[in-house]
Amino acid sequence: MSTSEFDAFLLLSFGGPEGPDDVMPFLHNVTRGRGIPDERLAAVAEHYHHFHGVSPINAGNRALIAALREEFDAHGIALPIYWGNRNWKPYVADAVRQMRDDGVGRALVLATSATGGYSSCRQYREDMAQARTVAGEGSPQLVKLRHFFDHPGFVAANLDGARTALESLPADVRDDARLVFTAHSVPVSMNASSGPDAFGGGLYEAQQRETARLVAMLLRGPDAEFDLVWQSRSGPPQVPWLAPDINDHLRDLAQRGTRAVVVCPTGFVADHLEVLWDLDNEAAQTAAELGLHFARAAAAGTHPGFVAAIRELVQEQLDGAEPKTLGTLGICGVDCPADCCPAPQRRPT
Repeated sequence: MSTSEFDAFLLLSFGGPEGPDDVMPFLHNVTRGRGIPDERLAAVAEHYHHFHGVSPINAGNRALIAALREEFDAHGIALPIYWGNRNWKPYVADAVRQMRDDGVGRALVLATSATGGYSSCRQYREDMAQARTVAGEGSPQLVKLRHFFDHPGFVAANLDGARTALESLPADVRDDARLVFTAHSVPVSMNASSGPDAFGGGLYEAQQRETARLVAMLLRGPDAEFDLVWQSRSGPPQVPWLAPDINDHLRDLAQRGTRAVVVCPTGFVADHLEVLWDLDNEAAQTAAELGLHFARAAAAGTHPGFVAAIRELVQEQLDGAEPKTLGTLGICGVDCPADCCPAPQRRPT
C-alpha cells in the first residue's frame, strides 16, 4: 500500500486534566472568551475532583492510539501516530510542531467526534489552522478525516454496547426496556446553523439521531422505538439548548409507566467524564429515585469495530477505498465549505 501522499496520522482530541492542579487551568482553557466566573467553574471542577482531578479521556486516547498502532501495522499502514488536544497537554500546536521537526509534510487527522457541528467539527478545523500558524514555516498540511457517525464499525461498536447493557437488565423488564440515546447538548442556535446551507441547518442533531436510529434498528428491528435526548448542558439558563435533558426525560418515562431504560451515549466516542459523571452518577441516581431499572451502554472506545473503522477512514484517503456508510444522510465532512457550521455568537454570561 502506498502512503506517498501522507506521512503521518494525528489523533486530535478535546483534552482533559491529568491531576488536581490541572483542573481549573483546563476549565479556563475550555471556556476562554466566554466570561464564565470562577465560582461557576468551581462547581464543574468538583466533577473532576471526584476522579482525583484526572479526566478519563486521556487514558482513553492512549488506549486508542495503542490499538490503532496494532491495526495500522496489521494492514501495512506505516504512518507514525501523533496526538494533540484542543484544551490540554499535549496541545495540538505542540504535536504539529513536532511533526514539522520530524519532517512530516502531510498528515491525516481524526477528530474524536463523530458528527458535524461547530464544536464537533468546525472548531477542530480552526484548531488545526491555528496549530499550523503557531508551528510556523514548514508546518505540515493537515487533512481532516470525514465524519463517522454512520460508519458500520462505529455503529457496530455502539450496538455491542447497547446489547450488553440490555442483557444486564433483569429478564422480566428486558423486552420493554426503553432505548435512550444521549449526546452532548448544544445551544439551539448552534444546532440550527450546523451543516451547509443546502442541508438547511440542524445537521448536528440529524446525525446524532441517525446513529441512534441505526443502533436501535440493528438491535430491535426496523420499527424499533427509541429516544434521543441530551446531557451535559452548560451556559446561562436564558440561552435555549437542545432538550430534553436526560434526567427530565427519565422522569417523564417513569410517569408513563416505563420500568427500565438502556442509556446509550452514542454522542461520545469514549467513556469521558461527561459519561461517567452525568450518566453513571447523576442519571443513574435519578433512575434509582424513580424506581427505574437503569443500564448504561459502553461507548465505542477501543472496540475492534471502531478501531477498524478509523483504519478504513484512513484507507479512503491512502488508496481511494470506497467510503462505507449505513445511513441515509450521505457522506459528510469532506471539503467542508468555509461557512459550514459557523462559530456561535457569544453573549455575556
